[in-house]
Amino acid sequence: MEASEANFIILRLRHLRINLESLDKKLGHLLVKAQVAGQVQREDLNTAQITIRKSLSQVLPLFYPLAGRYNKEKHSVDCNDEGAEFSVAEVDCSLHQLIGAEVKSEQINHLLPAEIGATDEPTDPMLAVQINRFQCGGLAIGICASHRIFDSCSVGIFLKAWANASTDGGLVICPDFDSPSYFPSENMAPLQYEGRSSFCSTNPGFCVTGQNTGVESLAEAINVRERTVPPVGKYACGACFSISYLDFSPNQSHEMEQNYLGMVLKMREATVQGVKDCARILSDKEFGKWVLVDSYFDAAQKASGPDYKVIWVTDWSKFGEYELDYGFGKPVWVSLADVPLRDLIILMNTKDNDGIEAWVYLYESDMAYFERDEDLRMLTKQS
Repeated sequence: MEASEANFIILRLRHLRINLESLDKKLGHLLVKAQVAGQVQREDLNTAQITIRKSLSQVLPLFYPLAGRYNKEKHSVDCNDEGAEFSVAEVDCSLHQLIGAEVKSEQINHLLPAEIGATDEPTDPMLAVQINRFQCGGLAIGICASHRIFDSCSVGIFLKAWANASTDGGLVICPDFDSPSYFPSENMAPLQYEGRSSFCSTNPGFCVTGQNTGVESLAEAINVRERTVPPVGKYACGACFSISYLDFSPNQSHEMEQNYLGMVLKMREATVQGVKDCARILSDKEFGKWVLVDSYFDAAQKASGPDYKVIWVTDWSKFGEYELDYGFGKPVWVSLADVPLRDLIILMNTKDNDGIEAWVYLYESDMAYFERDEDLRMLTKQS
């Protein structure tokens, strides 16, 4: 694959500094990624490329932190007009060769505009976009955004706003970047991870912590948008999630392994309670700080120990990526890339909305057991 163009979209944006809230400081610098693939007629490739770039320049002022740079010393993002990176690459294969369950995730990484994790240096962009042009006339958009300022839902908000701008969709999405003001930044020491060097924070869905003998606890991430009192806006951008916990004794852990339905019911109860707790986050500052920051900090500290096994699961299935149109039709496939993490599961919707597509990142030794699990195979649609 050959990159034919690489430059920055530089706009005159407001010059200010956004201080990251406590949780944003603790999130790892892993880039949040998504790829959207679609097909156009060969002669329309240039038109589609121009439309994508123009709409990106139109929507970027609304998401002005994405045009800034991360300031390590001050734990903040300088909104300094540095711009988002935009590049175009020619891919010497057909689109169908990079679509489907048989494709190796590391192949998809070639469609990304930046190295995974490259967000913390002064010159690293908060947002990078790469347009990939295939020989057959296909297009794939590779997107990287910094997890320092965006959780997965924030990425979904940005992609929807960008798609609307590409097609004159009518609805103008106005993002809200006031989340750091809910809990002013504090001078806290960063997490020191020891034992499991592969651990890296990410926006979690379910967190399974335990020794080899069984699960000790489950923790589920909850989107707090529109659930607080007063409500955090639907289009709030940042780390806007809380975590509800479900602890097991050793005996309960063994019982749950034999009774998946019972575990699901208990998880649902914990989730319902977690949603109810969202109402107190803003009215009770101490409780809110524990829910949004301290509980996550404690879980991450435990997870870094050598005697704990952590499975992170995050749900991206409700972001509607398959309904997004950037001016050349809706995507034929939305995918993730190969990330330098293990014990991570990301759930996404299928194109036909008839199931869930799970991206599972495990150690090779664990994957062998995972693939042979009979209960799991019964729930799987074989390709």
